[in-house]
Amino acid sequence: MKNTVLKKAVFGIFATTLLATASLGMTTNAAQASDDYCNAPKSEWQSMDALKEKLAADGWDVRKIKEDDGCYEVYAIKADGKKVEAYFNPATFELVKEDD
Repeated sequence: MKNTVLKKAVFGIFATTLLATASLGMTTNAAQASDDYCNAPKSEWQSMDALKEKLAADGWDVRKIKEDDGCYEVYAIKADGKKVEAYFNPATFELVKEDD
């Protein structure tokens, strides 16, 4: 009986450690993904007005632009009429993420 209890305890510790390590790794990767795209120093950022002009030239009807976690967050209606929430690198205006 002691052998079974010991095995269960060891397995429980192993499983807990494995889950904690996996969740820590996922959190780190998510943070790194955001950092990879929107980590430019503020001195390199282009203006929100310049982004609005670029998007308007592409047919977007920009409703709002704000700063969010180092990115420009844009609420707009695209040329095809779909509402969009999009994130852009403020230095390059590279599209980082888009939610329809």
